[in-house]
Amino acid sequence: MKKQGVLLCNLGTPDEPTPKAVRRYLAEFLHDYRVVSLTRWVWCLILHGIILRIRPAKVAKLYKSIWTREGSPLLAITQRQRKKLQIMMNDRFVEQEYGKHIPVEIAMAYGNPSIPKALKALKNQGCERIIVLPLYPQYSSASTASIFDRVAKAMKQEFFVPEFTFVGDYHDNPLYIKALADSIQRHWNEHGKADKLLFSYHGVPERFSKGGDPYEQQCHKTTELVIKELGLEEGDYLTSFQSRFGKEEWIKPYTDATLETWGKEGVESVQVICPAFSADCLETLEEIAEENKDVFIEHGGKRYEYIPALNDDDAHVEMMLTLIEQRLLK
Repeated sequence: MKKQGVLLCNLGTPDEPTPKAVRRYLAEFLHDYRVVSLTRWVWCLILHGIILRIRPAKVAKLYKSIWTREGSPLLAITQRQRKKLQIMMNDRFVEQEYGKHIPVEIAMAYGNPSIPKALKALKNQGCERIIVLPLYPQYSSASTASIFDRVAKAMKQEFFVPEFTFVGDYHDNPLYIKALADSIQRHWNEHGKADKLLFSYHGVPERFSKGGDPYEQQCHKTTELVIKELGLEEGDYLTSFQSRFGKEEWIKPYTDATLETWGKEGVESVQVICPAFSADCLETLEEIAEENKDVFIEHGGKRYEYIPALNDDDAHVEMMLTLIEQRLLK
């Protein structure tokens, strides 16, 4: 039986909340053609001539506002997910021959720990077959496919390439849907329901959907399944998209514009959940929990609450374990 291993992947984070570290991180992230597909020489002039001169100092301040004693929230949470998943796997497979210590490593598409480093760690533990789980519930070329690219690149110079199995998405996985619905219900039990529940997903340019990327469709499917689980009615909720940049059109409606409109229309209370994020990060802790709260309140809203990501919740990690178990060779 071939020894198997697991690689958990997420987007990434700067090593420190400093302009220098953020510049290094943004350079790697924004150089990815999956993320920005402009003509290379044109984009490099813009990136190095403007963006990397201006943005790092501003973004570093935002990261500093969410930094914790453990460091980057995204990395710290992913490390906790790995630790809990490893314990669950050891307990689940302790008596199965195929399950004797299936190691779990984490990697970031951009920044550290890198995908090549994590793959080397699995290789050093004798893994001949690796299950790659990108922690992106909904598939997108800009996220999931980028993990595929980077794994392939890391293997390009290797004499021995392990067998790989990729988890493409889990946007409609029943355990994922139930974990989301339960987290919302727990929040309601503690804080009560708001007038509106907003499902805010990371945005992508409209041309992605037109080109065949299923991300937008999968986001709406996730919302549909969660509201069915909760028994919500039309008018109680909405799906929106956040974190856009650049001048081109992105998929709509936009989260900030929606909150502004709701505030002006007299909606008094809003609760926001971000189902595209498996771990809280800058886009949830700063952009949603802080910036968009200000937008809503400044335009007439009274009460605004962010419902945290699933993070290392037991049900979330159990869902990861199930996805992996379905793909193990037995």
